[in-house]
Amino acid sequence: MGKRNPSKNRFKSLITKTGKLLRDDNFMVGIHFVENAVSKILSVALIIVVGVSLFELTLILAKDLFTTEPVGFFNKTLIEIFGLFLNILIALELLENITAYLRKHIVQVELVVVTALIAVARKIIIFDPSKYAKNDLIALAFACFALAASYALIRFINQRDN
Repeated sequence: MGKRNPSKNRFKSLITKTGKLLRDDNFMVGIHFVENAVSKILSVALIIVVGVSLFELTLILAKDLFTTEPVGFFNKTLIEIFGLFLNILIALELLENITAYLRKHIVQVELVVVTALIAVARKIIIFDPSKYAKNDLIALAFACFALAASYALIRFINQRDN
């Protein structure tokens, strides 16, 4: 009887284990694990971003209200302050998208479209005509219209299905 080759047995064992890992059900479990881990990391990072943004907004408001000589009500333009508020709102919407994904493991298109609509609306609100061409505003208006139409269509389909 011949001796068994231990390296050949290890190689066979490795091939067998790899084959088991690559079966559809095992592979999908691995993919699901990675998706959940990435979603949780993104959630924590987004919470940090929201916290820092909120802190920054609070500092700017406190500075403009209490420490600078009043030129108007705010030293920064009101539009810039609205932009900061909307940044936080967009981050919260992104967090809502991620948590909805973690709950149901599907991307909710309605939430994504609403988030995009808020982002485009923010751009329109803080739009500075002296910095950008008029065509940029027309493009933003078209994007806003397309997103609003998409949202209406999605809502109609969702209500019809329910």
